[in-house]
Amino acid sequence: MAQEEKKCCEAKKTLSTLFKVVLGLVFLVLGGLAILKYWGALLLIIKGCIGLFLILAGVITLAIAKE
Repeated sequence: MAQEEKKCCEAKKTLSTLFKVVLGLVFLVLGGLAILKYWGALLLIIKGCIGLFLILAGVITLAIAKE
């Protein structure tokens, strides 16, 4: 009886892992397609965030130097 439960549990775990892998691959493909479709908007957002990233890097650097 315990052997049957173990096989059932292993099958569920394998199926769950397979589902997660397939779902992950689907998200990767959709993300790649979204990047290709909205490339111009993505570059605009990145250009707009450069200043904020530099300010954050400066604050972190000063916090590290203060120690």
